[in-house]
Amino acid sequence: MRAHIEVIPCKICGDKSSGIHYGVITCEGCKGFFRRSQQGSLSYACSRQQNCPIDRASRNRCQHCRLQKCLRLGMSRDAVKFGRMSKKQRDRLHAEVQQQLEQRQRERAAQGGAAFALGLPGCCGHPLPPTGTPGCPGPCEGRASCSPGTEAEELLAQDVLRSHRETSQPRTEELQQRRWDTFSREEVCAYQRKPMQEMWERCAGRLTEAIQHVVEFAKRLRGFMELCQNDQIVLLKAGAMEVVLVRMCRAFNPDNRTVLFEGKYAGTELFRSLGCHELVGSIFDFAQSLCALRLSESEVAFLCAIVLINADRPWLQEQAKVARLRGRLEVAFRLLLRRTHREGLLARLPPAGRLRALCSQHVEQLQAFRRLHPGALPAAFPPLYRELFAADAEAPGPR
Repeated sequence: MRAHIEVIPCKICGDKSSGIHYGVITCEGCKGFFRRSQQGSLSYACSRQQNCPIDRASRNRCQHCRLQKCLRLGMSRDAVKFGRMSKKQRDRLHAEVQQQLEQRQRERAAQGGAAFALGLPGCCGHPLPPTGTPGCPGPCEGRASCSPGTEAEELLAQDVLRSHRETSQPRTEELQQRRWDTFSREEVCAYQRKPMQEMWERCAGRLTEAIQHVVEFAKRLRGFMELCQNDQIVLLKAGAMEVVLVRMCRAFNPDNRTVLFEGKYAGTELFRSLGCHELVGSIFDFAQSLCALRLSESEVAFLCAIVLINADRPWLQEQAKVARLRGRLEVAFRLLLRRTHREGLLARLPPAGRLRALCSQHVEQLQAFRRLHPGALPAAFPPLYRELFAADAEAPGPR
């Protein structure tokens, strides 16, 4: 029973649970939050109506409502542990576990049946050209002779695309509708008059929201949650900003060199009060170069996954396992490109060093800002932003 509890999502935020903590099935994040909330004389306040939604994406936005949900669902420092539950409680938990297991089995069966219908790359599903044509990845004369990993790559491709769609905000249709909704000259001037600290806080807030979507994208990727926790953290800390920069091309209009920001499209001049014109220009240049490749949503999804799953990151504990996952992603990506006759795209993708240089430039500008405003970062910036980019953040090491 204990080994199967994790099939029940966290009761607080819906993330993957890790067991019963303080009397309620929760994830490690909500477990740690509740433990911290009980230390000292902490007091939280809600700036809204005290009814904020608490889920995986929003759980860090309102500590007051998150704590109230923990208490409402029965979390207690003095809660009875799993091994001392009453028989009635154990039976109820067992029934819930069985229900979740059966539901997962039904979902997996449905996904397996839909893989070929969705036109994912692979010989047996026939979306690739027949044997002997330029698009075929190799000789195949029927299902029996297909390469052993074909179906696995199809499922992985399906998973990458679904994960990308579920965590990409705004949706493609909404971006197209807003494409020419730009800030007026008066609005741009108003942003330019904002104090440097306020603009940094605004940009940090938008960046943090984008990173939270990247975290959700990673959690949904097939194989990511099977990596050890240390390696999950390492990959996200090192790659989240790079994925955000790749995803930015979705919200970038190369025709007038503007990007979606706080509801409208803005050019580089709107960000003048940040005091880092070179960084902003470099980011816009990168987005422009990606847009020139005319990437499909599928290609953006795979590029994000491959950027994130990088076995060359320092501090990984199971580098070989990360490399195997990366290898499967690359195979699935190549199959997709063969099916769409876009194999030449691989040679035109920006080098990894360009993304790393942009991320380093961002950290350097943040350090310069901190020297000008030494108390600003701890006081007003989102905790996730501080954890990822603060100059004094410690790199995760072996545990």
